[in-house]
Amino acid sequence: MTTALTRRALRLSLSAFALFLPALLPTSVTAQETGARTLEEVVVTARRREESLQDVPVSITAFTGEQLDRMGVLDIIEIAKSTPNVTLEVSRGTNTTLTAFIRGVGQQDPVAGYEAGVGMYIDDVYLNRPQAAVLDVYDVERIEVLRGPQGSLYGRNTIGGAIKYVTKKLDAEPTAKARVSLGSYNQLDAVISGSTPLTDQLRIGGSIARLTRDGFGDNLTQSGVENYQKDLFGARISVEWDATDNLSFRLTGDLIDDKSDPRQGHRLTTGNLTGAPILNDVFDTRAGLSVPEQSVESLGGALVAEWTINDRYSLKNVLSYRDDVSYTPIDFDSLPGVDLDVPAVYDNEQFSEELQLIYNGDRLSGLFGFFYLDASAATQFDVILGTTGDLLSLPGLNANTSGNVLTDSWSVFADFTWQWTDEISVSLGGRYTSDERDSRVLRRSFIGGTTFGGNMPTLFATTSDFRGSKTFSEFTPRASISWQPTEEQNLYFTYSEGFKGGSFDPRGQTTGAPDIDGDGDIDEADIFEFMLFDPEYVNSFELGLKSSWMNNRVTTSIAFIYADYTDIQIPGSVGLDTDNDGTQDTFVGITSNAGDADMTGIEFEGLAQLNDQFQLGWSLGYLDAEFNEFIDAFGVDVADQRVFQNTPEVTASTTLSYERPLALFSTPGSFAVITSLSYRDDTSQFETPTPLLDQEAYTLWDLSFVWEDDDGRWRASLHGKNLTDEEYKVAGYYFPSLGLESSITAFYGNPTTWTATVEYNFQ
Repeated sequence: MTTALTRRALRLSLSAFALFLPALLPTSVTAQETGARTLEEVVVTARRREESLQDVPVSITAFTGEQLDRMGVLDIIEIAKSTPNVTLEVSRGTNTTLTAFIRGVGQQDPVAGYEAGVGMYIDDVYLNRPQAAVLDVYDVERIEVLRGPQGSLYGRNTIGGAIKYVTKKLDAEPTAKARVSLGSYNQLDAVISGSTPLTDQLRIGGSIARLTRDGFGDNLTQSGVENYQKDLFGARISVEWDATDNLSFRLTGDLIDDKSDPRQGHRLTTGNLTGAPILNDVFDTRAGLSVPEQSVESLGGALVAEWTINDRYSLKNVLSYRDDVSYTPIDFDSLPGVDLDVPAVYDNEQFSEELQLIYNGDRLSGLFGFFYLDASAATQFDVILGTTGDLLSLPGLNANTSGNVLTDSWSVFADFTWQWTDEISVSLGGRYTSDERDSRVLRRSFIGGTTFGGNMPTLFATTSDFRGSKTFSEFTPRASISWQPTEEQNLYFTYSEGFKGGSFDPRGQTTGAPDIDGDGDIDEADIFEFMLFDPEYVNSFELGLKSSWMNNRVTTSIAFIYADYTDIQIPGSVGLDTDNDGTQDTFVGITSNAGDADMTGIEFEGLAQLNDQFQLGWSLGYLDAEFNEFIDAFGVDVADQRVFQNTPEVTASTTLSYERPLALFSTPGSFAVITSLSYRDDTSQFETPTPLLDQEAYTLWDLSFVWEDDDGRWRASLHGKNLTDEEYKVAGYYFPSLGLESSITAFYGNPTTWTATVEYNFQ
């Protein structure tokens, strides 16, 4: 979208200052007995105990379910709009795979073998893989975003940060709620949730969601197939049992069945062979690949047991199993002909067990914990080369890769806080992690098309059959000191270390291994080292101040951050000419610990209750991330030519709301007008700048109108998103020399949408 429209949005928002604006901000408003509105205390569990957000010496942004509902937030991607130094996007070529970066640390590639740099949790359960992790927002208690290394307090060690998606617990009284949404592109969403006590100690509840929307664009090759379409069914169930006054159990289960049409790319160049033009609508595609049929199925269950031993000690145990399968046809060239078609399947399973012993004393509080993860991640995909015609009848060359990675991880961790004086507290923690990876990477060449769809092409050659195993272990400490000279001020300094285990390149090809040890031949040791990549590390320093001002009418949080990021894992894919005909016909992985970098930044968030009607909020993130060293595949240091991917230098948002009493049809209630602006600086899709794919700075403008009755039964709202219709890239593929047509394709964020929602609470 043009700069003029962006300026227009800014002028409109500023001129509406007296009428408009809150948004995704981590607090809510309440009326005290005096009648003056102040900011309500926000309680989080970032340190495995309930604490005020302002008291926690950690960079954290929290969103309540009530706030998310009022803002019409549809999925977890949207919370990045108002969270500093955070990028959340739908991964390229998928509908529900999450790409997450916090403070420059993350992982874009979703194939087996690459571990996420940002931990994703549903309640207390860590999601080992990014597939099916673009969670829709319904029946949510809150969402917490923790920035910086995590690991001494719960779950899996994560090097960049963690996102906690916390579902609602059940009420003691019968409840039921229904929500229906109608919107642009024929959006029709319905969510029904409720719970009921079966006895004084036993409760059962759940929710069902049906979420549908036409595509933002069309597939001009495949009749009836739309691009960026949505067709999803979700369900959750929960059973809570208070066995005794001191012992409780919570059994939860969730299901996602996503039958959305495949999301294909928009070509940024004309076809080299056919001269196919660039389409006018960035949401349209001409992709011809139709196998396998697009689908995502995910299910999981968890049993949480909590035992209060006495006033000081308690035990918590989290037992979980999850399983997901994603079938996706990825047409890299996005053209009807078979030139670079990649049908793929991701199949993941995980079992996890976590035990915590929690202590709360007069001055000492903390926990000991044990975590175990047994997970498998399998990725299989074809790279099919051809020209035109029916895919299944072509004699085209197919480079098939089957990668399977088994993870067996265990860790012990502890974190304790000593209240040294009434004003000063000191925290010390640490974690020992052991990650064992077992990997097989099998690459074979076929003639006759895809291995999907029931057709088995003719095996031509086995180009790689690698099996490897290695264990990575590390101790990562954490220390923090907090000084609270008054109840309104909290000055803290935190040092923490992060660690992400190594693995084996899931797209590596053993025949490409060089003579690493220089002994004159390429043996098993050379192949092992070629396929292996080592752990990466972060040493993070943070100086922060959290404050409450003007009798709790203003809260602010500012943090100065510095991180030393070493042995950075750099996944990459390069084209390969396997038959020496002068054309690259497949790609292979080259992953190395190529990088060393420094990251310096600031994060500033605040919320102000201006008067009884107006509330203003803001967030600002600045991150200067620079490579000190970047060794490319040829052994050359190219640090001055590389940048951090998915990490804009500046992220910012500003929000304001106007709220006043308003009776509707003689029913007392309140009416709010809510608008927000979120800004993201220039963003690179890869470490190597790619002007065609990189996104220039842009601003998104959202606007909501909300009416709700005083009894909390009815809510009616209208939500507009991206009102200036910005066209902004969120992901892409860049293979200019691979195949005959050249494959440079982009994926875009949502265009302008409007959604009208009605909710009724059966109290």
